[in-house]
Amino acid sequence: MTNTKLFLLIGTSLSLIPQTINAQCVATQDCATLGYTETSCSGGSGVKCPFGNKWACFKSESEYKQEFCNEYGFTLSCTGTGYSGGVGKACNGKYSECSCASGYEWKNGNCQQQILNGAQGDLYYCNGTVVGVKTANMDFYVALQDLGLMLWNEANSSCQSYFFCNYIRGSLPTINQLQTIYNNKSQINTLLSTNEGTKFSEFYYWSSEYNSSYQYAVYMTDGHIININTYDWVNGSVRPVLTSW
Repeated sequence: MTNTKLFLLIGTSLSLIPQTINAQCVATQDCATLGYTETSCSGGSGVKCPFGNKWACFKSESEYKQEFCNEYGFTLSCTGTGYSGGVGKACNGKYSECSCASGYEWKNGNCQQQILNGAQGDLYYCNGTVVGVKTANMDFYVALQDLGLMLWNEANSSCQSYFFCNYIRGSLPTINQLQTIYNNKSQINTLLSTNEGTKFSEFYYWSSEYNSSYQYAVYMTDGHIININTYDWVNGSVRPVLTSW
């Protein structure tokens, strides 16, 4: 009796073992849980989930390199247009940081020429384009082009509504300014020519000065002042100047 019970108990215990093992070895069929999370792999570089349409993708060489660069980085010599020399951070064939020369700025991974605005020495810029010039002893800029031949009233109005850049307005030059232009005419004309401007003509240019009887102009042939009767209705040359910025 006792032996019979013992065999029955052993048989019952052994019959439970396979059931326990089978429960532990059932494989999951959930692709995301198994690490298959991508809908496709670039160039087919990956393994497809055996239970669905998801993929586990391999990283490309460039991705591994970029991860390395992001974590460690290293320095190389900075060379090329706009670089000031020295070293900068670079990795995977691309600079991430370099020192740029004067007139250049670090932008989009390299040294690019700055888009200048406003006064820069003898040149006045608007969005990177020269719009006015002066010499070292001048405290005002002259526009690159004449506005044509006009009566004084039209000339004064046109210069006051002339924009050097954005909201920076010009004006008719004073007599002193026109004589300063005449005294520096050779240098100014050179600057105008090299910046796609038009040289001053040898005609007379309207000044901003007038009274009830006369409007004043200055000849660019010899720099002398002329008085023109207000009622003569004659045309003069017009060149805007910029006196404050």
